[in-house]
Amino acid sequence: MPVSDNYKGEKAFLELGEGFADEVQAANFPQAILRYRNDRAAASVGLFELTDGEWINHFARFKPLPDNLQTPLAQRYHGHQFRNYNPDIGDGRGFLYAQMRDDQGRLMDLGTKGSGTTPYSRSGDGRLTLKGGVREIMASEMLNALGAYTSDTLSIIETGERLVRGDEPSPTRSAVMVRLTHGHIRIGTFQRHAYFSDKDRINTLIDYCLKHYYNEMPFGSPADRALLFLERVMERAAEQAADLMAAGYVHGVLNTDNINITGEIFDFGPWRLLPNMDLSFTAAYFDEQGLYAFGRQADALHWNIYQLGGALADIAEEADLKAVLAKFPSLYFTALRARLLNRMGVKAKDDQSDDAMLKLVNDYMITEKAPYERFFYDWYGGKLAETRYRKSPEEGKYLDGKYDEMRAAILSYSPRNPNFVDHQYFRNGKPCTFLIEEVEAIWNEIAHHDDWQPLYNKLDQIKIMADALSR
Repeated sequence: MPVSDNYKGEKAFLELGEGFADEVQAANFPQAILRYRNDRAAASVGLFELTDGEWINHFARFKPLPDNLQTPLAQRYHGHQFRNYNPDIGDGRGFLYAQMRDDQGRLMDLGTKGSGTTPYSRSGDGRLTLKGGVREIMASEMLNALGAYTSDTLSIIETGERLVRGDEPSPTRSAVMVRLTHGHIRIGTFQRHAYFSDKDRINTLIDYCLKHYYNEMPFGSPADRALLFLERVMERAAEQAADLMAAGYVHGVLNTDNINITGEIFDFGPWRLLPNMDLSFTAAYFDEQGLYAFGRQADALHWNIYQLGGALADIAEEADLKAVLAKFPSLYFTALRARLLNRMGVKAKDDQSDDAMLKLVNDYMITEKAPYERFFYDWYGGKLAETRYRKSPEEGKYLDGKYDEMRAAILSYSPRNPNFVDHQYFRNGKPCTFLIEEVEAIWNEIAHHDDWQPLYNKLDQIKIMADALSR
């Protein structure tokens, strides 16, 4: 197999020993039609040189990669789902397929979705709809472009089955997805072992995660290591909450089984990107209480970290765990400040000035129910936004006298990099959005005409935005 020189296969998960996963076999799909390969992500782990045929062999037929896991592993975990504890879940339609080092030396996982049944499938068929796979591409590429820490959708292969689903027209087309992420160990993984009072496996997991995901060589007592681990995961969760809010992304299902300990946004379900500023906006039609509404996402993640703390309660003292958990709000607001300044493309001044400006921005966006992406596009670059915001459809609102203070505050900021003004994205006159209407329109072309070009065109637009915002 022509893997690149920087391909470095790993089998680190096997260090954990028994009790963490079950060996499974992938489904035997009737077809394997390559629909999407993420060569950017593949290059980071040395898989860019695979031919399409080899790609299908590995990511639809799941032939083992060199120097890697020889059998797929369905991971064991529990989780709170909309705050109801469920001990009957685990990898029900996916598995850990391979591990490797990326070009930064990080341990990475290739995990699947829609690859067949496992011991945790319950009554499910272990399959993924093609629409679900396409939505994963959309979400991960948009979040990456907006600077959020997220998994990559590496591969989507259509599998030729007809699936029956209650939440979309059926029968519908099927697919198998491969996701590249820093890690698939979840908060729910720890909850499972706490449920069985298995302190030894919890300690083993802590040491594994500290070593492989945080570059911390385990030291001190088990309690010391548990507190260090909790703090590291909490830091990542606070950053994830800030990423969600700054991106205007509504995850929809922030359950403890959907939150990994490395802090990446992953496992995209009924996600939405915020059309207009609305703290009560929800993504999932079944979230009737608004538990995971846009404005409640930080609280949801803080609650989830408390559940991780609870899973460590037999190892560390409750008072010490609570002392760690109390740091979440300050970590979150620090991270959110940095990410919002980044979204506005400006250099920080000082915390007091930055908070004052961002409060004016927040008040404006809530009062005017501002189009989320439009606002950040119009004001990107601070003082260099003068000409752009005056050409915006929102100009009338911006020039309302009651927002003089906000305009003056934003225009007092220097751009992070003034070269952005020459980029075609900002000469285009409108932001790149990915609202539900466009998601559905793109899927409609695939579903009814097998026309993938609108999707590929949109991904090209997202790449242009990503290039502009990364300057």
